[in-house]
Amino acid sequence: MSQILFQVWSPARSGKNLKDKLRKNSQVKVHLKQIPPEGFHLEGEEDCLIPELETEGFRCLGPTQYRIDIGVSEGSLWANGSLKQPIELTCVACLEKFVYDIKVPAFALHTELHGPETVNLSPFMREDILLNLPAHPRCDREGGRVCKAAAATMAAAAETKRKSDWSALDRLKLKK
Repeated sequence: MSQILFQVWSPARSGKNLKDKLRKNSQVKVHLKQIPPEGFHLEGEEDCLIPELETEGFRCLGPTQYRIDIGVSEGSLWANGSLKQPIELTCVACLEKFVYDIKVPAFALHTELHGPETVNLSPFMREDILLNLPAHPRCDREGGRVCKAAAATMAAAAETKRKSDWSALDRLKLKK
């Protein structure tokens, strides 16, 4: 006899053809009555939890990956682990698109239980992913590539060498 400890409900996987509308309803639900006293580990992938940002210039490039430990203690649900969402961003300096992984290395949740047999973790996961989204994305942020705009600025600065700011102080003669 196998017990279902969690349910990943995704209408996009249910065979319906309402793709855009259904992707927004992707959910990771946990059945509370089936969580053992010592908790359990939940690991997997789910459809992008932030599909509405595609209109804002962000594009999901894959599923949200999660590794979470879950348990129930004194009428509350706790969860901690990590999340990762690959997305495509536009660099604010050179306006080129680049791939960036939103990483949430310390996902943590503690919420009171109010009756339902299942708890949907998706809104909590989505919130942490959005909080880790860079406000001003730059393609050279991780150090793996050189931004064309930054390289052009550095080259222009190197060409216009200016006189030392200390030159006036160097000419100053002080009495000893």
